[in-house]
Amino acid sequence: MQIVVTLDCLDTEAQAGFWLAALAPLGYRRGFEGPPYLSLVGPAPAPTLLLQQVPEPKQGKNRMHLDLDFDTEDLDAEVDRLKRLGAQKISEEQSEHGFRWVVVADPEGNEFCVFDPPSSLGSA
Repeated sequence: MQIVVTLDCLDTEAQAGFWLAALAPLGYRRGFEGPPYLSLVGPAPAPTLLLQQVPEPKQGKNRMHLDLDFDTEDLDAEVDRLKRLGAQKISEEQSEHGFRWVVVADPEGNEFCVFDPPSSLGSA
């Protein structure tokens, strides 16, 4: 079984550039390409991120989003790295049940979280 997460976007090449750089610490690379799709593949068992070109821009809040654990306790440094790649910081650091996270958005406005799990859980 494989999990594929599909992300609608206006510009698959621009989004691929952002997401490949953002996911570089996790080992993602380009995979299948065939308009309107472009896939980004991580090492098993990581899910594939499938970019799908659509004609309309994002509207409203995501109904589903990615939570990314980059295995760092310095969330500010990770958010700063993502901002240099073109992300926008949406929220200040939040915490609940030992989890800490910051909400950011990719260049087309798709929200995702950068998080640090409680030390008792370790890295995801």
